[in-house]
Amino acid sequence: MTAPAHPKSGTDKLYALLSAVACFLLGAMALYSSGIDLVEPKFHRAAGFALALFVGVAVSRARREETGPAIGARATVHLAIDALLIAGGLWSIWSFYSVQAQMETALYDVTTADAWPALAGLVVFLELCRRLWGWGLFGVGTFGVLYLLWGQDLPGIMAHTGFSLKEVAEALWYNTNKGVFGSITNIVLSTVFIFIVFGVLLEGTGAGDTLLKFAFLATRRTRGGPAHAAILASSMFGTMSGSTVANIVGTGTFTIPMIKKRGFTPTFAAGIEATASSGGQIMPPIMGAAALVMADLTGVGYLNIIVAALFPALFYYFSLFSAVTVEARRQGIEVQAMSVDDKITRLDLINSVLFIGPIATIISLLVAGFSTSAAGFYAVVVLLALSVVNPQVRRDPMRVWRSFLKGAASGATLLIAIAAIGILVGSLDSTGLGLKLANVIAAVRGESLFSALLVAMAGALILGMGMPTLPAYLIIILVMGPAIQALGVSMLTAHMFVFYYGVASSLTPPVAIAAYAAAPIAGSNPLMTSFMSFRLGMAKFIIPFVFAFYPTILIIEEFSLLPFLWIVARTCFCIWLFSSALSGYDRRKLTVVEIAARFAIAFTMLATNPAIHLPAVVVGLALIAWDVRAARAPTPKAGTST
Repeated sequence: MTAPAHPKSGTDKLYALLSAVACFLLGAMALYSSGIDLVEPKFHRAAGFALALFVGVAVSRARREETGPAIGARATVHLAIDALLIAGGLWSIWSFYSVQAQMETALYDVTTADAWPALAGLVVFLELCRRLWGWGLFGVGTFGVLYLLWGQDLPGIMAHTGFSLKEVAEALWYNTNKGVFGSITNIVLSTVFIFIVFGVLLEGTGAGDTLLKFAFLATRRTRGGPAHAAILASSMFGTMSGSTVANIVGTGTFTIPMIKKRGFTPTFAAGIEATASSGGQIMPPIMGAAALVMADLTGVGYLNIIVAALFPALFYYFSLFSAVTVEARRQGIEVQAMSVDDKITRLDLINSVLFIGPIATIISLLVAGFSTSAAGFYAVVVLLALSVVNPQVRRDPMRVWRSFLKGAASGATLLIAIAAIGILVGSLDSTGLGLKLANVIAAVRGESLFSALLVAMAGALILGMGMPTLPAYLIIILVMGPAIQALGVSMLTAHMFVFYYGVASSLTPPVAIAAYAAAPIAGSNPLMTSFMSFRLGMAKFIIPFVFAFYPTILIIEEFSLLPFLWIVARTCFCIWLFSSALSGYDRRKLTVVEIAARFAIAFTMLATNPAIHLPAVVVGLALIAWDVRAARAPTPKAGTST
């Protein structure tokens, strides 16, 4: 019999209490600012970061203690460092608030004395970013600070005119347009935060379990069965959570064992869950935090973002359905009867309103002209009112409270990540490095839009590797956005292009965080799972090129019905040929020549010139007809002679 060596100490309880209070205040502020009245901007941002500071320290301590509680001198050192982080963070945030208040009432220039609390704040939030999000985002933010301080000594286009310490503080700390407290922070606090809370509440009130049941019902007559159900459930669940890893944990623990039980390999089971879960963030109607930020940055409106994202997302999930179907054929997996546990009960039908009601509220309010944040607020209100229909909520009402605090904690940790992004924004904007890189890309690409998009894709995948979607998207659009728009691509198309690669970076080896999250659940090799998820999600790398060359796919730009229908049909055909070629199987095992032909034709039929894509479609149809005919031909018995 084992017992915990160290019961929860008074210090642990204090951390938990401070974190809970901070989460409650953050959640309450999100509800108030989104649905009741605006909060004064400088106070909103200062209070948001002050509360996130407490949550970040508490969460990082809890993660650190998971490997074993610190004792003796080590515990004292940890406590002292945490106290210094909180003290330094509060000092710097108060300095921001104080300087902003003076700027509003009189002409005020940032002084050298103001620079020291700003520098302390940068150090505190970068350290918290390292603890919570890893070295990637920490490196991004640190680069922004060091580049401003010493970039004038770098060679070539990297060099700038130089910045003093107080100019660095002004650019990165005491600025409400860029830097830590800049416009991106405002978007997260005023719009994104309420949707993060909503997504976690939606899951906590029982909507996620019901979605899984409906997904299994809808796919009960398919070969893939639970694999197809995982795709469908992850698309719906991911649009709630907005987090790939949370999506994998939420659905994968249930779907991955069932996929393996159906006969698929552990690597395939983990790979399909990883690719399906990452796609939840590109699936309307919610799409996660990045889409909300995109709506503000582009100024096109959240409802338009939803409409524009619909068909690219459907293409992506069609590619996953195709991959599962082909794999099931290859392994000879047949349709199996649904078990009693999978059948929809009366309780499931009742609980379905927990998902349908809030989503319908969001869509109807957006159509009626309400702001995005107001739609999120009323969705939370409707969800809380409907949550009592779930007997589990009635038995344990505190699960709603726990979900509310969990959602606020997720928002707080995201806000700390945004601090690092704000530092990069301030650095790029102050030095003009983004525009210099755009000129370099323009020089490399020559006059070819395709080659320029290839360069942008490679850069986007590298910049976003190992990062959560929202930080990845923001970094990529800051660096690559100007170069893509310089090609004549519209702002929305450019943002959608880099958004897709921000999501795709979670599937790209060697740092495929989605695959590494799914592999332990399936008991598969993480690296092999990353290659499998990369293969299964290959359509995500093609689809951005489709809407870059055919913006009619996005519907709200240059829409024309017949060209729209024609490119939709060609894209679906391309995806099927591409998926079957990657698997080396359609209705039967494909030869090497057939695989090569399918790859070539799949890409060729997306060409803009009809003289190229029309013959490609004809050849593609011939390849399918040949495969069907060959599959129907009787197989000669061994040992027979003519």
